[in-house]
Amino acid sequence: MYLGFDLGTSGVKAMLIDGDQTIVGSANGSLDVSRPHSGWSEQEPAHWVRATQEALAGLKAKHPKELAAVRGIGLSGQMHGATLIDAADKVLRPCILWNDTRSHVEAAALDADPRFRALTGNIVFPGFTAPKLAWVRKHEPDVFAKVAKVLLPKDYLRLWLTGEYISEMSDSAGTSWLDTGKRVWSSDLLAATDLSEEQMPTLVEGTAQAGKLRAELAAQWGISGDVVVAGGAGDNAASACGMGTVSDGAAFVSLGTSGVLFAANGSYLPKPESAVHAFCHALPNTWHQMGVILSATDALNWHSGVTGKSAADLTGELGETLKAPTGVTFLPYLSGERTPHNDAVIRGAFIGLEHESSRAVLTQAVLEGVAFAIRDNLEALRSAGTGISRVTAIGGGSRSRYWLASIATALGVPVDLPADGDFGAAFGAARLGLIAATGADPIAVCTPPVTSDTIEPVASLSGAYEDAYTRYRALYPAIKSLAH
Repeated sequence: MYLGFDLGTSGVKAMLIDGDQTIVGSANGSLDVSRPHSGWSEQEPAHWVRATQEALAGLKAKHPKELAAVRGIGLSGQMHGATLIDAADKVLRPCILWNDTRSHVEAAALDADPRFRALTGNIVFPGFTAPKLAWVRKHEPDVFAKVAKVLLPKDYLRLWLTGEYISEMSDSAGTSWLDTGKRVWSSDLLAATDLSEEQMPTLVEGTAQAGKLRAELAAQWGISGDVVVAGGAGDNAASACGMGTVSDGAAFVSLGTSGVLFAANGSYLPKPESAVHAFCHALPNTWHQMGVILSATDALNWHSGVTGKSAADLTGELGETLKAPTGVTFLPYLSGERTPHNDAVIRGAFIGLEHESSRAVLTQAVLEGVAFAIRDNLEALRSAGTGISRVTAIGGGSRSRYWLASIATALGVPVDLPADGDFGAAFGAARLGLIAATGADPIAVCTPPVTSDTIEPVASLSGAYEDAYTRYRALYPAIKSLAH
């Protein structure tokens, strides 16, 4: 048996799989976020341990025999969090999370140093780890002086599980301290925030062994024998391992609260000015690119709140057959935009409204606006050298076939729907645990799910969609001057 832990923002998920990768069971432990000031987002690392124990207790109650047979553990986690510990492994302050924006001034200052983009392949976003340490150095100097190690959230769990200070490439690529092409810490970038390599964990690949489960915990959970803990992955790379998005050119689109276009790369292809993330993948000699839009299903949920109709009712009014764009355009920048604009101030808009603009017309525009934002991500990835010939759709928005047809037509590529199952980060982490424990071939293990259906682009509407996308592209610069 193999165990995957996914440390998310709202909870920890534990998943148990067997040697054939069949899911045996899963359980959750809950987490809360503390927001002591505007723009702040924090969690106590002790709460991660409690939530992990909760999830384990849930698994043990239902599957004690299977849990006893665990031989490998994989870790996935929310990225970018700054977990600061002293020389005695004592946590110095609550972890500053990925969605904390307090360090925007420090992020801009680091991003102005050309070495950061050159070595990391990414813009220094306020959510990344390095600017958070610059903020602590400035505002909490007593805490900064005691920092012996900086750990990412899942790697603090590893410290508790194994007693080791180890991280891996995919998560560390989101710190702004990794030389992403060489897959090593950059002493220059660390020095820019008054830190050294001694304060960083050792680096391994996500598929490699990265410690063994402490005997005390193994006994508590009813496990006998050695249990290997894998390097693991940041949450998006772990999800990609779960989805089998590991070979060059493989891609998925996630229609969740935010939207993600994720592509695996066989080589390192940075283009930071496009606001595309270029990170190491969890597998050796593999990288990935990721475009992010901040409002995907969030945009439809906003429209649902305004109209008083459920999202399902709204998309149901459109029927199954894709329609030509009406001339009404929606910009889904309800909370700013990440890729390709890196613009926290821009806001959304409807353009082209007329007397005939019904609720259904507005719904259609919202779905198209998100589809065109994802097309912007595709163009950004293409400009960075990544070709995508098809995508697999995941997330809540993928339940709308109309929306998927719109995305397929906007992108000009087929959209595959996976058969029912859980292919998320906990499953990907469990796969990495299996690989580390058995030495299995990562590509042979990280296979894609069976495709249940494929939605092709609607060829007869490709010209109309291209015209509508051209209109959409022209609107960001037109409204930017009003927002700034």
